[in-house]
Amino acid sequence: MNPASKSSFPAVLDPVVAAVVEQLRSEMQQKVEAKDRIIAEKNQALSAAEAIIQQLKEALRAERVARYGKRSEKLSDLQLQLLDLEPGVSSDEIETEIAGGPLPDSSESTQESNKPTEKQRRARRNHPGRNELPAHLERVEEIIACAPEQSSCGKCGNQTMVIGYETTEVLGKKPVEYFVRVIKREKRACGCCEEHGVVTAAVAERIAPKSIFSDEVIIDFLVGKYCDSVPIYRQRAILWRDLGIDVALTTMNDGVLRVGELLIPVVGVIKRGLLTGGYVQADETYCGVQTPEKKGENHKAFFWQYSSPGKGVVFDF
Repeated sequence: MNPASKSSFPAVLDPVVAAVVEQLRSEMQQKVEAKDRIIAEKNQALSAAEAIIQQLKEALRAERVARYGKRSEKLSDLQLQLLDLEPGVSSDEIETEIAGGPLPDSSESTQESNKPTEKQRRARRNHPGRNELPAHLERVEEIIACAPEQSSCGKCGNQTMVIGYETTEVLGKKPVEYFVRVIKREKRACGCCEEHGVVTAAVAERIAPKSIFSDEVIIDFLVGKYCDSVPIYRQRAILWRDLGIDVALTTMNDGVLRVGELLIPVVGVIKRGLLTGGYVQADETYCGVQTPEKKGENHKAFFWQYSSPGKGVVFDF
């Protein structure tokens, strides 16, 4: 007999033992079948949940596209999600996002994205020439000396002299320098009169008194957002990339919103100036918003623009 064919367990001859083994085998089989049923039910529920999540994602994307306009259909879900975190999104920012393409985790190859288009190639052929840099910019000279073998005459061997320079102007840039401003307010007390107490220097006026950002940094956020169309979440990524500063997006948004609050009186003055004139232009744009009073669906809101030739522009939500 082949030893491999032998069972590792001895043959059970006792009928009672055989009955117990059969009962245990039956109970184990029932437990396995019960677990299989539970797993199948959970897989079915998971599939149903995934289908619901996909439907909600599609509905959320459709709602965001409706909010930001048809042009935003070209944006990825991640870009639309990050735009929702902005205190206010302009059409220029949306256009910049579309032009910038997907965020860095895109699977598109760098080589393909760097390939010039036909329009770019035509622009290069029709380029009028090198632009002249503005005269008001500071000029910093950088002299590049000839190599040692170029500094002697190839015929007589004597040292050659500098007779001039081949000059080329390029636009340079000094990197932005960030620093931590440590604000120390004096505390004074009289050494003779204890009852006089301690006095502390007054707190300096700031845009956002409790913010970790100084006024000039908050203003830089505003210039980036409203002049350069760089959303706040991208500026946050720049701070992390360049300085290793991981700051909450809400902290940056609070500074931007605080500036908006401070400019409310200015808006009032511009508005009064428009109303005193005899001609006002107006335009309305529908937008869907969510309010605590109307949960589960968007509230129909309007964004109004008032202007007059030669005067300011006022936006009213």
